Amino acid sequence: MKKIKEMKIKISFILIALSTIFLFEACKVGPSFKTQRTEIDSTAVYRYDSIQLAMTDSVLNISWWELFDDPILADLIEIGLEENKDALIASSRIDQAMAQLGFTKADMGPKIGYNISAQRGNVIAGAPTQGFEASNIFTGFGTLSWELDFWGKFRRANEAARAELVATEYGQRTVQIGLISAIATTYYQLLDFQWREYISKKTLELRQASLNIIQARYNSGIVAEIDLNQAQIQRAIAASAVPLFQRSIAQTENALGILLGRSPGPITTGVELSEQQLPPDIPVGLPSMLMERRPDILQVEALLHAQTARIGVAVAQRFPSISLTGLLGVASNDISTLTSNPAAFAIGGSVLGPLFEFGKNKRRVEVERKITEQVLYEYERTVITAFQEVEDALVAISTLKEERQARIDHVAAAQNAQYLSGERYDKGVTSFLELIESQRQAFEAELSLSETTQKLFNSYVNLYKALGGGWLSEEEMNAAANTAGLKE
Repeated sequence: MKKIKEMKIKISFILIALSTIFLFEACKVGPSFKTQRTEIDSTAVYRYDSIQLAMTDSVLNISWWELFDDPILADLIEIGLEENKDALIASSRIDQAMAQLGFTKADMGPKIGYNISAQRGNVIAGAPTQGFEASNIFTGFGTLSWELDFWGKFRRANEAARAELVATEYGQRTVQIGLISAIATTYYQLLDFQWREYISKKTLELRQASLNIIQARYNSGIVAEIDLNQAQIQRAIAASAVPLFQRSIAQTENALGILLGRSPGPITTGVELSEQQLPPDIPVGLPSMLMERRPDILQVEALLHAQTARIGVAVAQRFPSISLTGLLGVASNDISTLTSNPAAFAIGGSVLGPLFEFGKNKRRVEVERKITEQVLYEYERTVITAFQEVEDALVAISTLKEERQARIDHVAAAQNAQYLSGERYDKGVTSFLELIESQRQAFEAELSLSETTQKLFNSYVNLYKALGGGWLSEEEMNAAANTAGLKE
């Protein structure tokens, strides 16, 4: 009967404890997180958006680099996503955050352990033995301790850890989009240097041929030495440009190799820059939609959520912690009778809280609030910077298109002027100075056209990056399509 009575007491104690837990389950001190998206001011539309249509997921939720229609570029991006070290670090951080979430979540449950000991002496458990005679004591206990989450301290910490996990996932997307953009811009820079090297070599061949003619005429006494010197100068200018762009090509290839996660070395490229087709224009949507697409914005928002939850953790530390403890096992003076003795148990509870610590706990809350304030400012800065990046990319595309067309006209006119000056010089109508000036202008016009074309392509890359990029895998695209009801 005694054992039954003891068991009823234990069960009653457990039921009371569980009831108390459920009673306080909804109690979480500290502020609850609220999204900041509706509180950020933005312009109604982008100034240089020529399409002025609402952006749809069917437009942007793609591997956007495929719009450039260069299989070599697509292959390089796939390699970078798989082998780039920063991308691998970002992936590892997600695993770390998942482990941290599990680590934090474990604090919400009871801790069960064991304690096995053997002692000999005339003082056992702080009390002298009878007659101060030495004796043995053998114990084996299972232990349980459970700090009840009355104030939501553990739930707030768990909320913070979960938000940090979300932040690391958005952080990985931010790294991936940045990596894709870096690979694409470096690739077009490489194509630009390759094309300028080709222009320099072609110009060098023409000027070498011109120098040979002038040298022959000088040897025959037909032209003055100044004409020979001017031809030598023009040939040297073109000759010096070739190693300049060769050096730039090698250094750009090395930089691209590092982005791919590989050792520096030559890079295979696809279609020449002059033959590349510009990607189609896309509707960029409304500025307010940007906050739902940019992973860096969503990342900082998740970090703000985590930091807001930490305020609750700090507030909860100002209140007493209530814990349950239990112990169940056996004890004996002789190890041979350890299991035959009656069970030993102990059940207890404790309340532990701060009383007077010179404002330390209050200051802890203030610290977390100020950190949260700083993260909020970081969020707002990230948002307005995102608006700026979209605006900058749009104005760059708009103006570079006009500039590129002007460069094309410039090249056509300069090449024709170079041809006419050559004809006029051969017929003795004009001086050699006119010819070399026409050659110089044609050379510089072609180089400028190549650079402007590269800038235009990279402005498209910057726009896609500024809009938050597209989905990175077929699985993600399908999932997005299913969510949006775009697939049958």
